[in-house]
Amino acid sequence: MSAVLLHQLLDLPKPDAGRPAIIDGGRHWSFRQFAAEVERLAAAIRAAGVERGDRVAILLPKCLEECAAIFAASRADTVFVPINPVLKPQQIRHILVDSGARVLITGSKQRETLAEAFENIPDLAVLDPAAEAPEPEPLPAARNIGQDLAAILYTSGSTGAPKGVMLSHSNLIAGTRIVRTYLSITAEDRILSILPFSFDYGLNQLLTVVEQGATIVLFTFQMGDQIVRELARHEITGLAGVPTIWAILTKAAPSLARTSLPHLRYITNSGGAVPEATVRRLREILPETHIFLMYGLTEAFRSTYLPPSEVDRRPTSIGRAIPECEVFPLTADGRRARPGEPGILVHRGPTVSLGYWRRPEETARVLRANPLREPVEGGEIVCWSGDLVYEDEDGFLYFVGRQDAMIKSAGYRISPTEVEDALMLSGAFRQVAAIGVPDEWLGQRLHAVAVGQQDGVDTDSVLKQLAERLPPHMVPARIELVPELPVTPNGKVDYKRLVAERAA
Repeated sequence: MSAVLLHQLLDLPKPDAGRPAIIDGGRHWSFRQFAAEVERLAAAIRAAGVERGDRVAILLPKCLEECAAIFAASRADTVFVPINPVLKPQQIRHILVDSGARVLITGSKQRETLAEAFENIPDLAVLDPAAEAPEPEPLPAARNIGQDLAAILYTSGSTGAPKGVMLSHSNLIAGTRIVRTYLSITAEDRILSILPFSFDYGLNQLLTVVEQGATIVLFTFQMGDQIVRELARHEITGLAGVPTIWAILTKAAPSLARTSLPHLRYITNSGGAVPEATVRRLREILPETHIFLMYGLTEAFRSTYLPPSEVDRRPTSIGRAIPECEVFPLTADGRRARPGEPGILVHRGPTVSLGYWRRPEETARVLRANPLREPVEGGEIVCWSGDLVYEDEDGFLYFVGRQDAMIKSAGYRISPTEVEDALMLSGAFRQVAAIGVPDEWLGQRLHAVAVGQQDGVDTDSVLKQLAERLPPHMVPARIELVPELPVTPNGKVDYKRLVAERAA
């Protein structure tokens, strides 16, 4: 038996359908309860007058009901649009209007605090998942097929106008199957979920748990030590994070080093490169835990991973292609880059998305015909990532920087990642962001914004050390110390905001 549609993952055999599937603080659902709630909520969505393919927005904190809403939208033959509740009202409203949502599933707290985000939107029905409803009529079988649109994930942006990436049922199920394979996830795993479900990897964790009959523990944190406490309390076997989370755990969570975590089988990273110094510290603190460094983009979900056996030897590599996919660097003139030569990472495989919602021109820039195959071979569409990488002689890839984020100063092209890694190696900082600030003479002035390891960091001394390791054009004109770096709702450093604030 295999699943074609997202909600059919619930129909797959479970080793024990009665044990906790989803734990949310003091509440939990078994897979039987979960399936019943999905059916109930799907009936409520249908009763709201939706038709096949209509969009159902979900504005809830990480909770049992959010999990049910995602699967219920699929069961009702609709498209779910998860919205991170930390977004500003104008961003939420943009997503609702842009997606053309017919139903908004939200709770009473959100209705009180975020009402301006969805007031006076024509034809938008608001549904409370906790509201009592009469016993629903049995739903007819779903009519969608795997190639149909299942979800629209909006990329977070500091401009208030995010854009939606369209994912089919086949995309989501392929991503579930692929990641579960190389992480060796089984029904025995207990996964701590701290990433939002509006983030592709956060969503993937939920789908993987349902597919395998494992357990997911939902958790929202404010401090790193809280994560450590949950890891121990629930005997967590798997944890996924973004670079800011690993910085918090290694720099600001002293309990991590003194807490025994024998059950923590693996940790994984996505959403940006982890500085080499942070990787080394994680290896020191968690010597028995496998570290999977990964790279991906919402438009193709996941592209590469570095096996734990290679982490010590290649700590700065993003690895090689995930199963069922091929990735390669492509030069500006359309040929495959030679080893050591930078090129745009191109991804081909079953996780390539359907493009951007209602943005055909932007879709055409990202999803193009495969230039390395003749049209007669199928006219395959591949994804241009916009990220510069290079490949070594052994086929391992290394991230250079965003094509549109490369800093151009005095005629030089500078990788922010390389500068950040060099600054982190000084040991003086918890976090660092390298940016290009507009400059009348240089075009862009290389500038570093950093969170100090402790008060009173001697930035002049760090810059002198840096000048010994890097060429002059890669040494920032200044290191600016701040209490913390701004982040997007998905936990990534908000580079656009850093640049905008300093340009102003």
